[in-house]
Amino acid sequence: MTTKAKLLQNKFTVAFATFGALALALLLPIRSWADEYPSRTIKVIVPFEPGGGTDLLARIIGEKLSESLHQPVIIENRPGAGTQIGAELVARANPDGYTLLSTSLTTFAFNPSLYNKLSYDPAKDFAPISLTGRFAFLLVANPAFPANSLDQLIAMAKATPDKIAFASAGPGSPHQMAMELLLNRAGVQMVHVPYKGASPALKDVIAGQVPVMMLDVATAREPIKAGLLKVLASASSERSGEFPNVPTIAESGFPGYEASAWQGIVAPAKTPNGIVEKLSAQIGAALADATIKQKLQTAGIEPIQSTPESFATYMQSEMQKWRDVIKAANISLN
Repeated sequence: MTTKAKLLQNKFTVAFATFGALALALLLPIRSWADEYPSRTIKVIVPFEPGGGTDLLARIIGEKLSESLHQPVIIENRPGAGTQIGAELVARANPDGYTLLSTSLTTFAFNPSLYNKLSYDPAKDFAPISLTGRFAFLLVANPAFPANSLDQLIAMAKATPDKIAFASAGPGSPHQMAMELLLNRAGVQMVHVPYKGASPALKDVIAGQVPVMMLDVATAREPIKAGLLKVLASASSERSGEFPNVPTIAESGFPGYEASAWQGIVAPAKTPNGIVEKLSAQIGAALADATIKQKLQTAGIEPIQSTPESFATYMQSEMQKWRDVIKAANISLN
């Protein structure tokens, strides 16, 4: 080998060694940073007003995560624009695991079809971490309403198209969508009467102003026990533990029907996998805790845990399911 060739070989060797050392130097801090996560306060954005079910679920889980991760986990409410304000904030946050979103089917399954343009991309802007819970729905009616079962309600709706009204917590709410899914499956039409929240809708159903609505178990529990409401069917895939004698909609002639208001936790896209996996494991452990389970079940929330992968798959299936319902019902919030 000539002297010139040897010099070139030595230069290449030095350059390669320098590049390798630089690459290792860049990788080590990232790996160490991920291993040491979290080292400061974690913020969970809730895109709803304080006091609701999503807020309660986030606070119960956040308190447990504070204990297990040994760092404060604070809940910050950023309501507005059908959850878009809170969702956009997290979508644009640094992907470092310190800003998370307590999300729901509204953000990921409804909004992409309800709005022509969103301030975030549900498929690209987030890293799914875990499902956290589900609010089961019941189909309830005023006690004086003639129908005492789902079959009778459907028969009345077929006999008098667009004459029977149903209440909801507002346009695009899970309460409306659960009902629209049923009407779509049954091939009947009813008149939607939207309210500004579930409470005023419930009051009018109890008063007999509107005969029926889909209502979450936690809100419906006491009025049912007091005889102010009657239950026609359960919207869950299985019978309610609190009302085991009430058949599901699936059992009542609509196999495969299931509607619930699910919740979950996501991070900004490009959050390191190590952090996502760590958070998912810790959330799963929190949901498996007996005390946490009891708190959630008392609040009418069914604890659900998942892997990031299964959560991502579930969200995709929910987007398709509700896209078809929204399109068929011609619902738009633009």
